[in-house]
Amino acid sequence: MVKDLLEIVSQFIFFLGIVFTLLFLYKVFYIFVAFKARRDHSQEEKEVPLNKYAFLIPARNEELVIGQLIQSIKNQNYPKELYDIYVCADNCTDQTAKIARQAGAIVTERFNKEVVGKGYALNHLLNIIKRDYSSKSYDGYFVFDADNLLDENYIQEMNKTFNQGYRVTTSYRNSKNYDENWITSGYALWFLYEAEFLNRPRMYLKTSCAVSGTGFLIHSDVIKENGGWVHHLLTEDIEFTVAQIIKGEKIGYCGKAVFYDEQPSIFSESWKQRLRWAKGFYQVFMRYGKDLMNGIIRGKGNRVSCFDMMMTLAPIIIVSVLSLAGNIVVLLLALLEGEGLFNEYVFRGAGGILSIYVFLFSFGFITTTMEWNKIRCSNWKKIFYMFTFPLFMFTYLPISLVALFKKIEWKPIQHTVVKSIDDLR
Repeated sequence: MVKDLLEIVSQFIFFLGIVFTLLFLYKVFYIFVAFKARRDHSQEEKEVPLNKYAFLIPARNEELVIGQLIQSIKNQNYPKELYDIYVCADNCTDQTAKIARQAGAIVTERFNKEVVGKGYALNHLLNIIKRDYSSKSYDGYFVFDADNLLDENYIQEMNKTFNQGYRVTTSYRNSKNYDENWITSGYALWFLYEAEFLNRPRMYLKTSCAVSGTGFLIHSDVIKENGGWVHHLLTEDIEFTVAQIIKGEKIGYCGKAVFYDEQPSIFSESWKQRLRWAKGFYQVFMRYGKDLMNGIIRGKGNRVSCFDMMMTLAPIIIVSVLSLAGNIVVLLLALLEGEGLFNEYVFRGAGGILSIYVFLFSFGFITTTMEWNKIRCSNWKKIFYMFTFPLFMFTYLPISLVALFKKIEWKPIQHTVVKSIDDLR
């Protein structure tokens, strides 16, 4: 009886793994598409119209880094009269507003402890522009976090993609502090993978890319149609992405537009940030999951994009919980059945964990190898961090489990890496 039950539970866990492996195999296909897209990327440069843009920068106690970001924007190889910089000093208790003004930004201060978060600061900026600067008639809006730095050709390259008809475009995200430790490198390696092995193949296949937090451009018409920035879940970026895809929008990607951001280096800070991300993904799934499913079934030109976003949002952790519960049951039953069966189970479990490690390592290896010259880090650290990348990804399991049950509110992440764009060359 015990052995029969043990076999049933083991088969259930195995079946669960097979189903989700099949569902996510398309991301392995994306890697092959990415190689082809990189080979076919060279295109004849054409002169394109120069559009007028506004930069929207929400900032919460960012006095250490806000000046470097504004300077990197002012140093762009793009006509200075065609872009303005707006900063929302959101519930700040430091010198963020003063430093941003001195650096040349148009600054507004917002004080509201009831509704907090990046989305509210963005909408505040858009309302200020609509009220006081509507005569400037911007064609699009860049969204950046205060810790970011821009390559000097950023606007120029994004403007080219904008002129291809993409009303939302994301860009290449590199790191200011890749070499700090296994946590910062884990983040950075994932964002490099996301840029070149998710968004680039999506762009090549003419499906929709995904906005990831910062470093993206939105057409002013999209803002008007949406009635401002109306996305206020814990992950406003993925909420915006999913909402636009459901409407049929195709988000573009510009790999030549490079920016840098800072990653948390302390595990407690990383835990707090990724806990918010995990909870935000659950929120977006609960709110938009039905619409995404309808898009997969009935959508005309965006079925693939809806499926892609569903697989990005799908609460894999629920499957992980079921798998974890199943493994505990198997472990207990194996203990009851005898030491031999218990040893067999432990051996099989270790093999499963090792196979996942190898799978994640392969993603880190491919990304590091292909982006080798763009990673600001010593060669031995690049190699070492390929091996720690799977461990970083494994930490998402307890984070996602806690996020299922814990109430989570938006909290700022402190940025302390003071670098200029010249420091990253």
